[in-house]
Amino acid sequence: MSVARVTEISSTSNKSFEDAVASGIARATQTLRGVSGAWVKEHKVTVKNDKIVTWQVNMMVTFVLED
Repeated sequence: MSVARVTEISSTSNKSFEDAVASGIARATQTLRGVSGAWVKEHKVTVKNDKIVTWQVNMMVTFVLED
């Protein structure tokens, strides 16, 4: 039997939502061991001068606790 924990993180990119997710997971795995998945909870963009300048995601990252 395994036990997992979920933590919420926010990640921003100046390229895309996909890049924001990838960057967030890459950063989370530097600190957390046993990351097994993530659920993207929210998407947000920032618009300046009629153009999207940043893409942001809020994610729930799941990681398995070690014995």
